[in-house]
Amino acid sequence: MALSAADLQRRHELEGAPDPFPSLVDDTPVKPRAPAANGKVDTESQEAFPSLAPAPQAANKPKVSAWGAGAGPRIKPAASKQPVVSDTFSISSIDLSSAGKDGKPTTLGEIAKQVMSQYKVKLDASTNQRARQTTFYLKADSKKELDKAKKSLLALLSPVVTLTLNAPASTIPTIIGPKGVTLKQIRDQTNVRIDIPRRDTLATANGHANGTSHEASRTTTPLPGTPVGGDEEEEPTVPVTITGAQPLALEAQALLNEIIATKRSRTTQRVRDIPEHVLPFILPRRATFEAAAEGGDISLSLNAPAREITVTGDREAVIRVIDSIKSAVDYFTAETISLKLSLPKRQHRLLTGKNAEDVMAKARCAVILPKPEDPSEEIILWGKAADVGLGVQAVMEKANSAYIHEFPLPGPLPVSRQLLTYMIHVDYPKTLATDNPGVQVFTPPLAGLDRLTTIKLDIIGEKHQVDAAVSQTSALIGKLYGSTKDVQIDWLLHRIINSHKNAKKIKAFHETQNVLVYFPPESSEQSTVLLVYDPTTPNASLSPVEKTKNLEDVAEELLKLSRAAADVKTEIIEVEKKWHDAVVGRGGTTLNAIIGEDKTLSVKVGAEAGQATEDFILVRGIRADVNRAVAEIHKIVEDAKNDEIVSSYSVEFEIDREYVGRIVGSGGSGVNKLRDTLGVKIDFSDEGEEKDKEGSKKKKGTHSKSKVKIVGRKENVEEAKRRIQAQAERLADETSEVLKIPHQYHSSLIGQSGKYVIRLEDKYGVKITFPRESSGDGEGRTREPLKADEVLVKGGRKGVAGAKQELLDAVEFEKESNNVVKFTVPARSVARILGKAGSTINDIKDTIGVQIDVDKAVEDKDNANISIRGTKKAIAEAKAAILAIAEQVAEEITATVDVPSRFHRTIIGSGGQGLKELIARCGGPTDSKAQAGLIRFPRQGEPSDEVRLRGEPKLVAKLQAELEKVVADLKDRVVLGVDVPVAQHRALIGRGGQHLNDLQHRTGAQIQFPGSRSYAQVGEPENMADLAGVDPGNLVKVSGPRAACEKAVEELKAQIKPPAPEGVTGTVTVPLKYHYAVSQQGNLFRQLRSSGVHVEQSVLPTKPAVPPQPVPQAGAATARIDDPDSDSVPTEAQWQVVPNYQDAEEGESVWTLKARDQAGLDRALKLVKEGLEHAEKMTHVGFLTRPDRSMFPRIVGAKGSNVARLRNESGADITVSHEDSTIVIIGSESAIEIAKDAILKMTTSSGRPRGGRRND
Repeated sequence: MALSAADLQRRHELEGAPDPFPSLVDDTPVKPRAPAANGKVDTESQEAFPSLAPAPQAANKPKVSAWGAGAGPRIKPAASKQPVVSDTFSISSIDLSSAGKDGKPTTLGEIAKQVMSQYKVKLDASTNQRARQTTFYLKADSKKELDKAKKSLLALLSPVVTLTLNAPASTIPTIIGPKGVTLKQIRDQTNVRIDIPRRDTLATANGHANGTSHEASRTTTPLPGTPVGGDEEEEPTVPVTITGAQPLALEAQALLNEIIATKRSRTTQRVRDIPEHVLPFILPRRATFEAAAEGGDISLSLNAPAREITVTGDREAVIRVIDSIKSAVDYFTAETISLKLSLPKRQHRLLTGKNAEDVMAKARCAVILPKPEDPSEEIILWGKAADVGLGVQAVMEKANSAYIHEFPLPGPLPVSRQLLTYMIHVDYPKTLATDNPGVQVFTPPLAGLDRLTTIKLDIIGEKHQVDAAVSQTSALIGKLYGSTKDVQIDWLLHRIINSHKNAKKIKAFHETQNVLVYFPPESSEQSTVLLVYDPTTPNASLSPVEKTKNLEDVAEELLKLSRAAADVKTEIIEVEKKWHDAVVGRGGTTLNAIIGEDKTLSVKVGAEAGQATEDFILVRGIRADVNRAVAEIHKIVEDAKNDEIVSSYSVEFEIDREYVGRIVGSGGSGVNKLRDTLGVKIDFSDEGEEKDKEGSKKKKGTHSKSKVKIVGRKENVEEAKRRIQAQAERLADETSEVLKIPHQYHSSLIGQSGKYVIRLEDKYGVKITFPRESSGDGEGRTREPLKADEVLVKGGRKGVAGAKQELLDAVEFEKESNNVVKFTVPARSVARILGKAGSTINDIKDTIGVQIDVDKAVEDKDNANISIRGTKKAIAEAKAAILAIAEQVAEEITATVDVPSRFHRTIIGSGGQGLKELIARCGGPTDSKAQAGLIRFPRQGEPSDEVRLRGEPKLVAKLQAELEKVVADLKDRVVLGVDVPVAQHRALIGRGGQHLNDLQHRTGAQIQFPGSRSYAQVGEPENMADLAGVDPGNLVKVSGPRAACEKAVEELKAQIKPPAPEGVTGTVTVPLKYHYAVSQQGNLFRQLRSSGVHVEQSVLPTKPAVPPQPVPQAGAATARIDDPDSDSVPTEAQWQVVPNYQDAEEGESVWTLKARDQAGLDRALKLVKEGLEHAEKMTHVGFLTRPDRSMFPRIVGAKGSNVARLRNESGADITVSHEDSTIVIIGSESAIEIAKDAILKMTTSSGRPRGGRRND
């Protein structure tokens, strides 16, 4: 029994306190019940024992003694009541705004009383003031009554809303259903109003209820998830409006969405959240995914930032493509592994775009880079285990494939940001790349600039190309520096200032003051406007004063424009609420036209205007635009009022009463269609109703006519009248015919979702009714009494005849192509017939074109039933294919081999490769599908050693023998250890594992060195006791047959070299400035190493080996070195001399020389001392720069013979550069002059180069 809050107060002695949960009903019962003092039950009480049937005769009453006092205590009043159904739900907000209107109750209590009186329910409620939530408790005798009461209560307490659902036009017939049945069911279930306009009215609909003639928007609203802006035209949609209580309207919307989802001819689906490392493997497989559509019309699109692939097109094809994509994602997710590499951040630029695609194409590996704003230098390489090594090689090749220069933008960070913003606006990276082919320019992301201390450009390409680009950029920066300025203007005003109205003024800034204005993107919501004194114009001034003045003048003009734009106007106009729809228009189209493309207006209608009533419209924006919008709104309202006057035309006429029900339609669907299409009001009335009101005693059934009254625009009224009269004439011509068609063909004639029968109904204008599932008496449960083999065709005589003929023709076709053959096959062959995931049976279905059903026989467990449906020829072909598979299975035998479980993984091999090779050795099939099922190992976790073989007898015998041999070899397998110094491991393994592979091949044993992947899995050596105390890093494991292992151990021991004896050491001190001269660019160390002498250095120099080449001053004239008497500027070659050790690095380094014996150490010390003496003489450096490198091959000579000869003759070191046209000569002042003269003589002895001429 439900207790109210007041009852709870009295029970807990809290009476007098305010009731926080007031009851919605009176606490006193409607009918007082007499108290039962001693437990007696009043059996005559209609309330305690309600009558379930008309009053019975007195003789049928039960004996009084059966209900006596003695039996009273054993009987409870509730025992005679029917089962009670209850439900509880809560509402967070109750809307009583419509209370008191149209006869609706005014309070929550009265609403509860109305629901209880209308439905047989018990209702109680309580309100939690703190949570602002009301909980309702309903109890009824049946679930049906409870649901009705709950819906009624929700409708009375919830706000009324109007929802719009854009349904594809192809789904509207299914939503309505035959004679509106489907739509009526949804309306009855949810108690909401659903309006569907006619499709042919959408193009000319005016967009508001009162019929004003404004132009409609012809843009259809796409469904959620439908791609917009693609190349293909989307299916048009029809706006379906749902009006009713909010929860019920949402329920109706969900039901309609379910129908739409199952009936759409086209669909859009997405594969979301593809792992970042898997996406590069998926993209090259586009052709595979398109092939999965099997000719269906689909389109694929990629959203790379969201890692999402969208497939749009025919529903069935889209589903197949989506499955194919998901399968590929799962495969690469499982098969790929990762490897982390560390590369400088600048080299990441070389691993994007086409370079990343090249890595994928060459090594089948994907490169995942950190985001540009992420300071991490770690990259991740993904690929299959066999491909990762090749992937590392490809990554390093690409990372070092180009020269990278980091160009820092000068100035403080705000200035650097201005320079970068200008470069991005003018697309300077593209310009620089165009001017310097082969160069790529990358700018830092704007999102991460706040975290940077220096803004840099990355310029990538060949060194000489990059140098040219750097020079070009430096020149631009020199012109830009001091030519930029930021102006702060509220970003909300940017659209107004930068509108077409101010276009000429902003253009004039550039023409008169040479200043460019750049507004940030509106989406960034940034208020900084960049001004740039254009450095590219020919008349640009170089004066900083003039630049600053022009920038200041333009900034002041922009601020004036912003102040003018900020002078907005707000106007409130009074417009009755009933005209608001005319102002807004369908889907807001009229309102969008008023606001305009610039969107500098804000228009609030009705409640959004924030006034006392909803009869107002608020307009806010620039004064001129506000005045224009207000004038347009007044005109639209005036047009709507005039149109209402025009729509008052009416006409009355009569039709036969028997046709009224068919014209009105189920639930008014027919007449509502006319009302919505033509915008008219239609009323039907019988002649007899008025006469009955006047007291006529004539029966209503004697009147055969009904009056029809239509009100609206004259032309629309006349059209509605014509359509109703035409429909009445068609109904007068209506006939029906019952066709005898066997029930087995009904489903084929109806088609999927009734598409075939609906096509016939639309074509001939008839109604075709098939019987539903048969009831107990053998008749179908339809409105018409149809038998299981009967089909009713109803409509016009001509249409019925046409539909009848086409149905009978279709039956004859079905009889020919809908043959069914049933047969049985052994149950053990079913798995092979079906194939993996149904691949075999589906292949037979698709190739031959039949339907196949496989069912296990209930009575015979050894056989399975096969039924094939199709043409006789196709059935025979499919049956032969299935029986061939069954016979093949019947010839197979099975065998078992005991294989210890510890050997299973070894025999199967990585990815099943071992098993495939074993089958191939026995002459088995090489196709993976054919190999499946030949050898079956126990599942992982099963405690079994039994391996099953199944196949042809000869092949099974070979497999059994081979398995037994492999098991015997594995049982004889041992693990031995051998002590090999870790320093000699690399030599024993060899380059690329060559020596190790040769040793394993010769001995037949497997050798694992410490650090290898399988080292820990091999197990402990059985001779571990003999290896006690051995360093784990020196322990090499040898596994395999005992004889092979012993042979491999002997060979390993034979290849171990004895430790080298301790040698002698000596030290020498070398000044750091002489390091490069003494070491001869590393040649000395290589020479000593070949003699068995190793050199260790305490300190290494940090400065370069040669001082930098001096830059000649601009305009300086230097005599031509090949013409001493000439005073002209050099044109052939240039000679520059600088001291070698003038700015050399100070300090000394101690060289420690380690040799095998004293004689070797003495020879090494002598070479070092000679190098020091030679370095002391290298006092000058000469730079000989030639105009080109054409003579360098002659200077170098064959294999460097000329350079070596010049070194010996002059005593100077000569270095010919591979990158530029400068030759560096180091030595004493006289030595470098001798070398220079010899080189010049060498290059001029054979005459001057072509194109030059010596002026004598």
